[in-house]
Amino acid sequence: MPNKALPSTLKRSSSKAQRTYAKTLENAEREYGSGERASRTAIAALKHSFEKVGDHWEKKDHKGPSDPGAKKTTKNKGHPGRRDTYGGVDVLGHTRKELYDRARDLDIRGRSRMNKEELARAIASRQR
Repeated sequence: MPNKALPSTLKRSSSKAQRTYAKTLENAEREYGSGERASRTAIAALKHSFEKVGDHWEKKDHKGPSDPGAKKTTKNKGHPGRRDTYGGVDVLGHTRKELYDRARDLDIRGRSRMNKEELARAIASRQR
């Protein structure tokens, strides 16, 4: 896959993250055709090993789903866009304190009253 076809956050990420996305996208396009479904599949695969941090993707300490929706099978996920993906923030792989510390570093207001999910949403919003 040519580098120009990668999302900008992946262009600033490791070659392993780029390969994971590209290989999954290639297979998904074979299965589903090119388009949104293939792209969502590639991002979902990426999120099992990587987390979006700022403007790039970093390797997670532990592989696995990053949000409650990612734990479900494709059949049980329902309509795309109706679940919260937390913008690539690994809400399941981090404690509330870890997310709070990231929110503090990003100077997110109201963070002390936020739960894990709210912190993840706020971090994701700031990273866009």
